[in-house]
Amino acid sequence: MEEKPTRRRVVLVPVPAQGHITPMMQLAKILHSKGFSITIAQTKFNYFNPSDDFTDFQFVTIPESLPESDFDDLRPILFLLKLNKECQMSFKDCLGHLLVQQGNEISCVIYDEFMYFAGDAAKEFKLPNVIFSTTNATTFVCRSVFEKLYANNVLAPLKDSKGQQDELVPEYHPLRYKDFPVSCWATLESILELYRNTVDERAASAVIINTASCLESSSISWLKQQLEIPVYPIGPLHMVDSTPTSLLEENKSCIEWLNKQKVNSVIYISLGSLALMEVNEVMETASGLDSSNQHFLWVIRPGSIRDSEWIECLPEEFLKMVSRRGYVVKWAPQKEVLAHPAVGGFWSHCGWNSTLESLGEGVPMICRPFSTDQKVNARYLECVWKVGIQVEGELDRGVVERAVKRLMVDEEGEEMRERAFSLKEKLIASVRSGGSSHKSLEEFVHFLRTL
Repeated sequence: MEEKPTRRRVVLVPVPAQGHITPMMQLAKILHSKGFSITIAQTKFNYFNPSDDFTDFQFVTIPESLPESDFDDLRPILFLLKLNKECQMSFKDCLGHLLVQQGNEISCVIYDEFMYFAGDAAKEFKLPNVIFSTTNATTFVCRSVFEKLYANNVLAPLKDSKGQQDELVPEYHPLRYKDFPVSCWATLESILELYRNTVDERAASAVIINTASCLESSSISWLKQQLEIPVYPIGPLHMVDSTPTSLLEENKSCIEWLNKQKVNSVIYISLGSLALMEVNEVMETASGLDSSNQHFLWVIRPGSIRDSEWIECLPEEFLKMVSRRGYVVKWAPQKEVLAHPAVGGFWSHCGWNSTLESLGEGVPMICRPFSTDQKVNARYLECVWKVGIQVEGELDRGVVERAVKRLMVDEEGEEMRERAFSLKEKLIASVRSGGSSHKSLEEFVHFLRTL
């Protein structure tokens, strides 16, 4: 098909959360480098303020009247349901203005799967639209079959006893019931409503996923067979574009501290941009880290300890334990930290960006997932890629100490580092010219040019 020289502007619509903004902005930079003009449409929540790296981009705000408190009070699932309803009409108006402003040269709308109102608006204007999955392909599969499993009462154990939740879900090995991407902050019915909309690809032109075939070949194959539109696995995007996209200020002093540590001697701890911890969990973690005799770099995000602004509410004993072998920051330059030779392990919530960044640097993980896709990622890290140790149940100092020693001291951890390094090499190969993700990205770019 002949490539068209006009209509080369692409409108991108990210979810207003760090873990979704980062891959969307990476995709935007990549498409810009391929010759596309870029418009980013976002709400007031977690607004991404462009740096000098994005001077050629157009940023527009989608009008909405939700109170700022909704983002925290409703928690992710209910917030997204409300946000989609709120933005349904306003984004149509926004897109209409953009079409007039750009002389109808908008070629496509690319929207995060959880901002499905954008797909409805694109359809109204007869614009091609592309679903961007910022989670992994296996989670996309789980969402795709969620309604069927729910209707057949297969997910009943999620409401029942803990023992049943530990059982494997038939046909979805190695996932257990409790690994399915549900949230502790929403009912199964609310989750079903959200997932029903996110996987409604009937009006979409294509699906792109921030993953690689070497990680999820079977899930990608399933999606390609089941969906009636093209599927492009184009990740890990951070290995193609590394432009800074953090919403929080990064404390780079931790790199100087890492420079003084031995190779593979430091465990890096960061639980992402949304997770909360109780004071007793923080204290048990600190005690376990201290008992492990390992050096550690710990990100404690302001507001991440329940009912506290930062660590000022913690007992004096916390600072004593941390000062012996630890370094605490409010936020860190994570990709730089994981690439540092001193870092030999990553204690993580297993968000997909963190998982990809860790795998991309060959760093094995201790997995402490909290919700939704994090549980799928943790299960795959432990049982499929075999580069992770999952910490489940109540957190106490003994559990923390044993997990850290397994990863940082024992032979098991060294074997995980070898497997993680092997995965790193495969991921590097996948994004290089001729690699599977590179080919998929080029095919997607060609697809956009022929719309």
